[in-house]
Amino acid sequence: MERRGSKRFAEQISQALRAEFGGNPSSVKTVARLVNANERAVKNWFDAVNGPNGEFLIRLCRHSDQVLETVLLLSGRTELVKIRNILCAKEKLRQILALLEEIESANPDS
Repeated sequence: MERRGSKRFAEQISQALRAEFGGNPSSVKTVARLVNANERAVKNWFDAVNGPNGEFLIRLCRHSDQVLETVLLLSGRTELVKIRNILCAKEKLRQILALLEEIESANPDS
């Protein structure tokens, strides 16, 4: 049973990495550089051969919103994912409102 859980974990992390960074060789190099890990190990994460250990998982969460969300979902913390998504949506809305105000101020006829 634990082996199946480990495989599922590796697959979920792989999907998160590919969603955030893409699946090409330069993505592996980028992630390896970000988390200070061996490129071969990172390639194994991308290929779902295995998942990162705790130390590298924390480093990945620092650099990848997708990995962080995956970890939260796998640990049953869906409420934190919802809160994070709400905060991200509010920030995007603030940015849109600021852009609209900038456009309005540049066009005095409105």
